[in-house]
Amino acid sequence: MAEDEPSYVDYEAFLDPDFSSTSFANSLVVATNNTTDTPLDLATPLSRVLFDLQEIDTHIHTLTTKSALPLLTHTRDQTAAAGHILKEAEEQVSSVTQGYERLEKEVLRKWEAADEVRIAAEKSLATVRLARAVARCLTLGRQLEGQLAEVTGRGGLAPGSDGVTSPAPIRDDYRALERAASTIVSLRRLLTATGPGDEGYGIEKVRVIRTLRSELVIPAENMVKSRAQQSINRFTMSAIPASGSAHAQSGYKQARDARARLSSAATILYLLSPIPKNIPPASDFQPELLLSTLQGYMHTAIMSSLNALSRSLSMLPTLEKTLSEISGKCQDIYTLESILGSLRPPPHPLLTPAPTDRHSDPQISGSKNNLLQPLLTALDTSSLPSYFWRSLASSLTSRVQEIINRGGVSARTLRSNRDRLKKDIKECVLRGSQLPASTEKGRTGIDPSTEGNWEREAAVMVSAVASVLDK
Repeated sequence: MAEDEPSYVDYEAFLDPDFSSTSFANSLVVATNNTTDTPLDLATPLSRVLFDLQEIDTHIHTLTTKSALPLLTHTRDQTAAAGHILKEAEEQVSSVTQGYERLEKEVLRKWEAADEVRIAAEKSLATVRLARAVARCLTLGRQLEGQLAEVTGRGGLAPGSDGVTSPAPIRDDYRALERAASTIVSLRRLLTATGPGDEGYGIEKVRVIRTLRSELVIPAENMVKSRAQQSINRFTMSAIPASGSAHAQSGYKQARDARARLSSAATILYLLSPIPKNIPPASDFQPELLLSTLQGYMHTAIMSSLNALSRSLSMLPTLEKTLSEISGKCQDIYTLESILGSLRPPPHPLLTPAPTDRHSDPQISGSKNNLLQPLLTALDTSSLPSYFWRSLASSLTSRVQEIINRGGVSARTLRSNRDRLKKDIKECVLRGSQLPASTEKGRTGIDPSTEGNWEREAAVMVSAVASVLDK
């Protein structure tokens, strides 16, 4: 149609993808002006552009006029097709909407209701668990109060033989202390297991539990620890009458009670010793509270013996009594070693059981699996009496040297009696390195190869004095 009609408009240039309006305008200006003309004539190229626009407009009008019917028909067909597509799409959208509404009604709302039930169930379960933990803590608290009542003797009054009422006697208070320590450990396990999923999760937020902890558990733990430490610090067997004396029956009972008190005190301090964050197996656990108390007992015995012996070396008439007391202290230490060697570590609820080795010797493992071995390791020694005598000897030399340096009657008396002094010290060591007579029956925990082998300790003690006096 229009392509056959002549036209001066260069349609190919306008339809070229690389057409540039600035380049086209520049070519028109250059074509209608000379390069030497100072004023540029823009009217001519502008008229050319206007003529082109008019020609294009005329051409468009002619085409639309001649092809009006095909254009309208095409537009009608396109509109009808679009309407059909829109109708089909609306039906699909309506179907999808209905399906979503049905899905929302049948699934989503039910899921929302189920999720609410789940949340309520989780909160109810957490509440039940917390209530159980609180109830268990309160039950343990009441149990602990009863055990403390046994210890403190708040059990009422009992009539005496003369008809006068007196406080009811405390029977087996060390056993009650041991039970109280186990209860405290159970409470500690509940009060420290506060992580998500643990038995005591959220229990620290309950006011009654905070009150229970501050007003009962902590004071009770301090009291039980103090009683156990006192039992160890006051432990003695050398002063108990021997089995062959007139007070044999009472002596046997005193020895039995002293042994039971020490065993319970060691068990209590083992249970109440702090647990590291990285919980070790029971075989690697170091009961710091027990070890520090036993080390304090050893240190007190050594220092009191050293001070007493230093005073007696300045006043020789008191030496015999002092050496007897020192040998008694060492006998107590020997008995302590015997009892600790026979005590196995009690089961601890906060520790993982030690792995068992089928190939290990049961006798060797049994000799190391006691409460004595950690103390020997901490003191870096193989025997408590040996540690006592060697520690005493290491500090005694300087004390003797001080007496000699001061001179006077004490120094001269000490030098003149050095032979008797050596003999007395040796006898003191050999006598102190034996179990007291009250413990001869039923003693356990002593390696037979170490009995009577104290000549080296005696030589060390004698040398501590003789090295100064023989100069």
